[in-house]
Amino acid sequence: MAGHLYDEGHTVAGWTGVGIVTVGTAVVGVGVCAVSGVLLAVGLVIVALGALVTWGLHLAGWGKPPGVRPRAEWGMGVRDPWARDGHQACLGCRLAGRAPEARPAVSVPGPTVVGDGTGMEVRGAAVVGGGAGADVGRGAS
Repeated sequence: MAGHLYDEGHTVAGWTGVGIVTVGTAVVGVGVCAVSGVLLAVGLVIVALGALVTWGLHLAGWGKPPGVRPRAEWGMGVRDPWARDGHQACLGCRLAGRAPEARPAVSVPGPTVVGDGTGMEVRGAAVVGGGAGADVGRGAS
């Protein structure tokens, strides 16, 4: 669907994490079927490793915060230049000590129909975080 404004999870961090955790859950499944505590433990370690790898890639800029972003930032190979400063309301960034200072979110009603340059229209769009110094287009993240 070309009209989506969000691309959450379509990142190097997201897909790498999904791949590792899928392998881990497959090992857990084999451990359940084989009644093997060792395979269960190995599978759970792989799942935990997947979470840590995803977190590390997110902090390195290969993950993206949720919210509206310009279409140019939607590609898998696009790094997040704001990751070093941390993302507001991001648990992973807070756990890493990268929580940015909270700034008040200002919602400004936008037009009722917005074109995204592809011929698709988004109805009921709103500009979020339009205050001074805000990253307009990146949402309140």
